[in-house]
Amino acid sequence: MSEPALKEKKEVHTFPVEPKDEHNLKLLENVHPESWTNPEPKARYHVVVIGAGTAGLISAAGSAGLGARVALIERHLMGGDCLNVGCVPSKGVIRASRAWQDAREAHERFGGPVVPADARSDFGAAMARMRRLRAGISIHDSARRYQSLGIDVFLGQGRFVSPDTVEIDGKRLRFRRAVIATGARAAEPRIPGLAAAGFRTNETIFNLTELPKRLVVLGGGPIGCEMSQSFARFGSQVTHLNQEAHILPREDVDAAEIVQQAMIRDGVHFEFNMKCVEVRRQGAEKVVVFERGGLRHEVVADEILVAAGRAPNVEGLGLEAAGVRFGKRGVEVDDHLRTSNQSIFACGDVASRFQFTHVADAQARIVIQNALFFGRSKASALTIPWCTYTTPEIAHVGLYEKDAKKKGIEVDTITIPLSTVDRAILDGADEGFLRVHVEKGSKEGRIAGATLVAEHAGDMIGELCLAVTHGIGLKKIASVIHPYPTQGEAVKKAADQWRRGALTPTVKKVFGTFFKVFK
Repeated sequence: MSEPALKEKKEVHTFPVEPKDEHNLKLLENVHPESWTNPEPKARYHVVVIGAGTAGLISAAGSAGLGARVALIERHLMGGDCLNVGCVPSKGVIRASRAWQDAREAHERFGGPVVPADARSDFGAAMARMRRLRAGISIHDSARRYQSLGIDVFLGQGRFVSPDTVEIDGKRLRFRRAVIATGARAAEPRIPGLAAAGFRTNETIFNLTELPKRLVVLGGGPIGCEMSQSFARFGSQVTHLNQEAHILPREDVDAAEIVQQAMIRDGVHFEFNMKCVEVRRQGAEKVVVFERGGLRHEVVADEILVAAGRAPNVEGLGLEAAGVRFGKRGVEVDDHLRTSNQSIFACGDVASRFQFTHVADAQARIVIQNALFFGRSKASALTIPWCTYTTPEIAHVGLYEKDAKKKGIEVDTITIPLSTVDRAILDGADEGFLRVHVEKGSKEGRIAGATLVAEHAGDMIGELCLAVTHGIGLKKIASVIHPYPTQGEAVKKAADQWRRGALTPTVKKVFGTFFKVFK
């Protein structure tokens, strides 16, 4: 290990699945069936994968599809965070909250029906819908499906006992290559009284069946912002506590500000530049104490959501026995995703600073190439987009302007307000913008990075992801016909603006002379 004092903890992290209704029982039957019997291990596997989240599932399925003998081990729920406590349930909740807000605003904004102030809303039904949809999607990540792909699926705690062997339930699995894909979990901040008072994370917030009247959210990142806005729209009194001066500190300040103001309009109350110092119980209530400017303040909550960072799942894996170095940030890997044990690779949240499902997928594909075919694919070569699913959404790909400057890349920046895009105006969604950073002097208008703030930014950013990944500049984008009217027309507007600016004074002078001659 790079940190000699850091020893692997033996505790294994799991989380409850509640309530035990028909939807969650169906989910569990797919992702951790109670009647499952582990197979007898083969003499030796080409690949043993530990962890059946996105990175592990792709690693296992891709390897098996190529004809390799594969074993897949999962100690908790197949599908990992994404299916069970991340992307899938959160987007189900977000969609329901958007529908509730749309109904409230239908009359004022679009002349629709008036929703009475005392209209009945059913939070329990919204959450049941999420659980039903999650259970339906879970078939794709189920133990039986991966068994049908020819993979030996083992449910239980797997642990390295030597550099080429994993043990599970007393059975030993020898391997040629192994992949660590155990993911990460919500980190617990060191706030006195927090654990005793009780709190929720993304792993337990989706277990709720009743709407908390008062919700305190800790953390100004994507998860905290998405859930703050959603629960405020459901009707919770939400107080969002942030150590920073504004939310989403990774994003451009003006982009984050648009989202922040939208959240305030939806009823979220923010406290910035503060530090949580204590949490205590007060009967059935929870009191969060924070400091700012030397003064102490208190806010009372029925529930606390902690969304303040992630911790890698390295416990109970026997990494020391395998000769795999790890630290506080997870398993250490090189650019080819190989660990300090040359036969073992790692990918996904346990080994990456980019903790997104689509990154775990992409890294797993790199691992398959490098582990099975002596490939030299590099994780650093990936162009990684991301999106925060608030209303409006913020999507980004490539470099921010500040990052380009650090790399010594000079850029020209084009910003297209959505208030100039007809479809955004007609949709009543004209708050936001497209910002494109173009490499200065590039004749093709090569794009260094782009940020999009729009209601469906995550769906719209794909064209720019393609452009940044494959070096397609604004010159070619300007030649593409975009359907009208769409919000995606903002990309064409940016390309047209660049093309107009690309005309040099000399070229303009030549054209001017031409049109004077041919009157």
